[in-house]
Amino acid sequence: MNRKLIIAFFLSIGGLLSFTNAPKILNSSDPEYKAIIESYKQSIALWPKPTIDEGVDWKEFASIQRDTAFFTTQDLPEVILGKMLFFDPKLSKSSQISCSTCHDPAMGWTDRRSVALGHDHLEGMRNTPSLYNMANREIFFWDGRAMSLEEQASGPLSAHNEMAMDVDLLPAKLKEVKGYKPLFKAAYGDEGITYERIVGALATFQRTIKSQPSRVDLFVDGKFDAMTDQEIYGMHLFRTKGRCMNCHHGPDLTDDQFHNIGLTYYKRKFQDLGRYNITKDPNHVGQFKTPSLRDLLLTRPWMHNGFFDNLEGIVNIYNSGMHMIDPTPEQKIADPLYPVTDSLMQPLKLNREEVQAIVAFLESLSGSRYKMRRPDFPRE
Repeated sequence: MNRKLIIAFFLSIGGLLSFTNAPKILNSSDPEYKAIIESYKQSIALWPKPTIDEGVDWKEFASIQRDTAFFTTQDLPEVILGKMLFFDPKLSKSSQISCSTCHDPAMGWTDRRSVALGHDHLEGMRNTPSLYNMANREIFFWDGRAMSLEEQASGPLSAHNEMAMDVDLLPAKLKEVKGYKPLFKAAYGDEGITYERIVGALATFQRTIKSQPSRVDLFVDGKFDAMTDQEIYGMHLFRTKGRCMNCHHGPDLTDDQFHNIGLTYYKRKFQDLGRYNITKDPNHVGQFKTPSLRDLLLTRPWMHNGFFDNLEGIVNIYNSGMHMIDPTPEQKIADPLYPVTDSLMQPLKLNREEVQAIVAFLESLSGSRYKMRRPDFPRE
């Protein structure tokens, strides 16, 4: 099955499921529908409780506030240095690729590609994650192989298909640029340029990249006309029938955990064993980190492989339950690495209107608009 057929399949499967034993379809004139909408126009502590599976450690939705200190923070010496380094292609072997090549602020800090494109025009295997709200994360990469932003920076800098830089040579390369010495001195007290300082400044800058409030945040804070009735109903479904809050909760709508949602393509062209590559635990085959849902409209395409750029198609994936490739007991014994879809994935029996309402809610989570100007980094 080629990629276009895979996408078309998931775009259609939700519609097929919708008409199988379909429950009553609520519309905006139904008293039940109106009651649901009104139940959310109050303090979040009084909202209907979400549908959460036993054993799931979840957090309630929480609004974020506008970062009023952003421009002050951008003037801090270590942030200035980190920003210069982030946009400077001299950090790559070819001096043609910067961190911003894949994490472009005009593209939601992604590259809008299915997978990253780097040194010698080589493609990676995975979609470029957005950098929004990285200060809130404790584990990094789709497979969780880094435990800090400083550790994370080493990955793309040295990867042969990304920036391909010999990081042992990087400090000497930057020392040849006279304009960097005063920046390092302002940030660290002396002109010493070390690899630890380079990745430290990069991490410090990335921690300043934050989402701006969306209409959902305004609604949570009491501005009840910030969302349409369809979006509110979609939020209700997201929290209840859609079972989405088992993994997408808290202020950034992520549990920061790893799950196999059924997109492993085991022993096929697009195979990626995910978390297993790091832990070597067979239970982790095909698991990937739950992404944040903030600013979705800015960060497409989605999923670890970047296969999907249609939110309705993604909701239909979850609607299907995605247990089409689970192994039989005999298969699992014969092949311990055969991936098992997470038990949190269940058929949802959402009808078409419910799918569209959830999509409307997901779209209302995008609030960021500020596009960062690229700095004039040192040339000599």
